[in-house]
Amino acid sequence: MEIPLQITNRNLELSDALESEIRKRAEKLDKFYSRITRCKVVVESPHRHSHQGKRYNVQIVMTVPGAELVVKRNPHEDLYVAIRDSFNAARRQLEDYSKRQRGDIKQHGEAPVALISALFTDKGYGFITTADNQEIYFHKNSVLNSDFNRLEVGMKVRYAEGQGEKGPQATTVTVI
Repeated sequence: MEIPLQITNRNLELSDALESEIRKRAEKLDKFYSRITRCKVVVESPHRHSHQGKRYNVQIVMTVPGAELVVKRNPHEDLYVAIRDSFNAARRQLEDYSKRQRGDIKQHGEAPVALISALFTDKGYGFITTADNQEIYFHKNSVLNSDFNRLEVGMKVRYAEGQGEKGPQATTVTVI
């Protein structure tokens, strides 16, 4: 970390053992993802409620290139468990963030666009023509938002293609 770990406590005193535990877990995060520039840990004990015992919150704010990741878990009665759960969640967030940075998480592109070339409303199906002049069958049930009766020849639609019994078939059709 470029900026040293910052530990803040509210409404409680942190023992040396607890502070050491937090530092140890923060070092593990830094080894897991070395590009953390700043890490701030806030440990608090909210005001005591008459129907519950003491509960502890642990919030972790990490600054990484291009983002700030915040972890805030549900309060827990055991401070060590609250610390463990928060740091485990922070590790998962760092893992997801690093996967997105590397491009490992699949990005869904836009669905392809086609034009409606034929409609047989009385029989409940039609055909669309793709950009490469391929004709694809679609059934009225594949039209999203119950828009089949509003379709007209020449309308632009987005579609998802699948294999039907007699060739390519649009599994979903959405009016643009």
